[in-house]
Amino acid sequence: MNDGKPLINRVANSGLKVINLESYYPHHDMVDFDLKPFLFMELILKERDFRSALKDHDWDQYKDKIVCVFVSVDAIIPVWAFMLVASYLEPVAHVVFTGRPSEYLIFHYEKVMESFDAAEYKDERVVIKGCSDKQVPASAYAALTTKLRPFAQSIMYGEPCSTVPIFKRPRKITPKA
Repeated sequence: MNDGKPLINRVANSGLKVINLESYYPHHDMVDFDLKPFLFMELILKERDFRSALKDHDWDQYKDKIVCVFVSVDAIIPVWAFMLVASYLEPVAHVVFTGRPSEYLIFHYEKVMESFDAAEYKDERVVIKGCSDKQVPASAYAALTTKLRPFAQSIMYGEPCSTVPIFKRPRKITPKA
């Protein structure tokens, strides 16, 4: 019951700066490209068969996608095999990455953090938003914290209405004259 008084959004008026790492999530679809089906008995790379299978593969299905190339079995794959796959993907894919999607996300967020300007949060109270719908790696949260710590007054994790304190800069005590 608000007794006829206007509702006040205390969170909006709190002066908190919210950073949502989910907003930096890749905008292109991410797909797997497992080398396993291209191997003899799903274990051995036979060059002639491998080249033939790649030549006959439908590469258009990877158009404008982030393609994560890896092998899901314990097989020894020569480096040139990854290079050959990349040569087929390059004309159609948005990104060709050697590794699993979880590894790509770590790589992606490392690049995001390299260009993130933490100085714009100088002396601010910052909330790093949690509860995302997309799988943001824990390393991204840690990297953002280390970028913000020299600048922010405080860093919290969660939602503006319910946060976990991470860091708070001690107040400077000014001596009385």
